[in-house]
Amino acid sequence: MFREFSPKQLKDYLEQTPVTPLLLDVREPWEFERCHIENSKLIPMREIPGALLDLDPEEEIVVICHHGIRSRAVASYLAQHDFTKIINLSTGIDGWAREVDINMAIY
Repeated sequence: MFREFSPKQLKDYLEQTPVTPLLLDVREPWEFERCHIENSKLIPMREIPGALLDLDPEEEIVVICHHGIRSRAVASYLAQHDFTKIINLSTGIDGWAREVDINMAIY
């Protein structure tokens, strides 16, 4: 299983947690180039199975996409592969841009 955070919950969490989680953006490269959360790592959804060994199942991972649907699928996939510290950004980068970083591009 995994947790779901709203953009505001994630912002508060990132400000408080002593260990920054991996911000895993699973959108396509063109989407990532348009806008992304600072220090996030891009691994498009289709590449996640091949990148599984490059990810640490003990590390906390926040999964991010455009609206939270692809990221929810990836979060579920990671949970099925024994990743236990997964957070899905429930409304994706679109929600982040609308609620947290109003200067971020919206598409």
